[in-house]
Amino acid sequence: MNALTAEFVGTAVLLVLGNGVVANVVLRKTKGEDSGWIVITLGWGLAVFVAVLLTARYSGAHINPAVTVGLATAGRFAWELVPGYLGAQMLGAALGATIVWMQYSDHFAATDDADGKLAVFCTSPAIRHPLPNLFSEIVGTFVLVLAVLGMATPEVGLGSIDALPIGLVVLAIGLCLGGPTGFAINPARDLAPRIMHAILPVDRKRDSNWSYAWIPVAGPILGSWLAAVVFGALTATS
Repeated sequence: MNALTAEFVGTAVLLVLGNGVVANVVLRKTKGEDSGWIVITLGWGLAVFVAVLLTARYSGAHINPAVTVGLATAGRFAWELVPGYLGAQMLGAALGATIVWMQYSDHFAATDDADGKLAVFCTSPAIRHPLPNLFSEIVGTFVLVLAVLGMATPEVGLGSIDALPIGLVVLAIGLCLGGPTGFAINPARDLAPRIMHAILPVDRKRDSNWSYAWIPVAGPILGSWLAAVVFGALTATS
């Protein structure tokens, strides 16, 4: 498996498990219906663990454009490789979201809540206020990318041994910081599934909330850049 294939597969697995746990909680007549936020955040943390474990040896397990940009900004990853990684991550996320829709097709049909159906694909804020929402995504991604930079090997990314620690970091971000926006902290995880929500024939769906879609893209990119700058300043003085 080459690096781009690994990023494609890893991001697809991330979305199958991460969006899958959301579907299991918010859609009607599932075994996990209404099991709550703790289940969602735990599921996302475990999704990251599995995706990193599967792909770390091949690609450094970025599985997130914010991580790729953060590593490149910090000089830990070649900028010329960034477009290929981002493309593979977006395509993998689109595939993962589609698989979740297929897996839960009967439950989408049984669910009347169009907002809940959208939540299976992408994030939305608990209180819609663009600047605080953007700040929330910046802070969450800052924590994630700072942790990745602290663990990453030079010019690669994460190793397999980092799978559990980074999964726990994502779990902590979700539990502690995820309430305002649903902690996208990953542009591919939010944008590609949002596109698939718009394209797929989801039963009785609403619009895809495009007026909000820029925040879970811009916030993580800004947060990753800030983390790289801070990490560089900290390591330069140590």
